[in-house]
Amino acid sequence: MTTNCTLILPCLNEGPALPKVLHAVPEGIDVIVVDNGSTDDTAVVAARHGARVVKETTPGYGAAVHAGVLAAETPMIAVMDGDGSMDPIDLLPLIDLVRSGAARLAVGRRRPAGRGVWPWHARLGNQLVVRVLHARVGLRVHDIAPVRVCGRQDLIDLGVIDRRFGYPVELLARAGAAGWAVVERDVAYHPRAAGTASKVSGSVLGSARAARDFAKVLS
Repeated sequence: MTTNCTLILPCLNEGPALPKVLHAVPEGIDVIVVDNGSTDDTAVVAARHGARVVKETTPGYGAAVHAGVLAAETPMIAVMDGDGSMDPIDLLPLIDLVRSGAARLAVGRRRPAGRGVWPWHARLGNQLVVRVLHARVGLRVHDIAPVRVCGRQDLIDLGVIDRRFGYPVELLARAGAAGWAVVERDVAYHPRAAGTASKVSGSVLGSARAARDFAKVLS
């Protein structure tokens, strides 16, 4: 089975999480791990488990995602974190939405699988951003697209320019302004793999940095 989709995993020191994540990727989905300056064995582990590894030396979530998009060779791309917090099997309904034409951008809405998975400061920042998106471009979503699927060329043509944490917010803002059909589906949100550390939700400081990037792209 082929999905004509490449999963892009932007990674910074996600070596401990990758074996389980890569093993769970459904058959027919290509995988690119973008190593964004890891100091652990992320690249080695990714290659050992069958992923194509792309190095991106410019720091930032958006820079890593963009590098993966340019490297992909399939009509569709998917993006999700490589920390083990989400299950790649949840990509399949999103891929079907885009393939069928029901959505131009299919995104996941996180549903915590247990208490304490999604810290209050991260949830609060998320709620503020989606309210602004609704007010600015009329986009009704409940999450900032931590996992998403769309056409590769569509994404390139959309022209997202942020290369930091603001990338998914700018993507949603541009998609909403362009009148894209954006469809949201629930995805389970699990604790991240042991041995990895969140760059955003793991601390108030990390969430504050992300909020700064979000505000920049929404200003």
